[in-house]
Amino acid sequence: MSGWYTTSGPELPLLPQTGDVNCDCLVIGGGWMGLHAARRYAELNPDSSVILVDADRIGNNASGRCMGFVIDLAHNPRKQDFVEDIKGNKEELFVNLEGIAYIRSAVEEHGVDCDWDPQGKYHSAATAHGVDDLRRFSEALDALGQRYSWVDTAEIQAMTGSKHYIKALHHPGTILLQPAKYLKNATKSLPANVTVHENTPIVGVQFGIPRHVCETPAGAIRASKVIICASGYLTRFGFFKDRAIPLYTFASMTRQLIDNELSQVGNKPAYGLIPANSFGTTVRRTVDNRLILRNVYSYATDFKTTQRDVTRARVQQQIAFDRRWPGLSSIGFESSWGGLLTLAQNGGMVFGELDRNVYGAAFCNGTGVARGAAFGKAVAELAAGRSSPVIDILKTRAKPSRPYPKAVTALGVRVVTAVRFRQAGAEV
Repeated sequence: MSGWYTTSGPELPLLPQTGDVNCDCLVIGGGWMGLHAARRYAELNPDSSVILVDADRIGNNASGRCMGFVIDLAHNPRKQDFVEDIKGNKEELFVNLEGIAYIRSAVEEHGVDCDWDPQGKYHSAATAHGVDDLRRFSEALDALGQRYSWVDTAEIQAMTGSKHYIKALHHPGTILLQPAKYLKNATKSLPANVTVHENTPIVGVQFGIPRHVCETPAGAIRASKVIICASGYLTRFGFFKDRAIPLYTFASMTRQLIDNELSQVGNKPAYGLIPANSFGTTVRRTVDNRLILRNVYSYATDFKTTQRDVTRARVQQQIAFDRRWPGLSSIGFESSWGGLLTLAQNGGMVFGELDRNVYGAAFCNGTGVARGAAFGKAVAELAAGRSSPVIDILKTRAKPSRPYPKAVTALGVRVVTAVRFRQAGAEV
């Protein structure tokens, strides 16, 4: 169970699906895509019955295990044409802003409590190579007409209480939030025509007309339309088989810091640090006075990880913590966890009608909060027969390519991540 989930307040009333039921639309997956797909479809069709299912507890699924950055424009210095791809960056920015706006509407119109904080993100560097990465990112921001500001050594060290950092770039468009708290509270605010079933995996499907039959451990759901928002698990429904490259990323959270400890972690009560190197360490200081560090990637064989993987990652996160706050090394971590991230080898994505009255969205390839909300909203609009600029953009995206055989892909991921982790050096 993730630290985000255990600190997110009371659990939702548990209501697994039982028996045989009918609905107009079934949404599979209660993460960033599925939750917003269910909300949007129900908004557009208030007289329709919508069922949302998740195999886990909502908020403890992969979406609730992220770092809580709602990012408008991702920093991707390893993409060869990142700075030059103005059209692609503008489209990504437009899609992500649509996702942010839809999440914001839940907060402002429905009172969803999630520690919403529109302070932006700090791209932080601990090495000269990291500063070079930030300069390249600033070139892309200049080309897009984006606002940003440089943060000098004294300021970033005062903000974080750490002498580890030497420079940062502040980009104001990102929102920070508590992901598990948002997902749980947004579920409570769904329209009245949505029924939610947690701990309800779909164990078998028969797609057909007039109704699709989706089997659960305790019954079946018959739906006129199905929207699959289950990330890489979409491939298990017979679509884009073997196209997913499943990875796990890992994070660790401290207990709440006390007054004399807080004085050592900077003068800013909450912040989010994105590493200049994509294999570096991401840091959150939360509003309830905790520190969260994320680093380490591993190939997720059969979409699973092990406690051994979590323990090994925790060791690396302790090393990263000690680099930043050596005076606090004895406090350790209260919880550690992994979260699933699904990539396509070519960066492609799934979006659209997969079969008659079967729709799907998958493969965010990172930046899953804003993209996930935008993808979920758009695929629901598509299923409802609507059109939008986001739908038009997503329809042009490349589909996931078939990767190398699993054994080769797994070995390649392990080698590449190990090499890049070492190359990241002090950015980790």
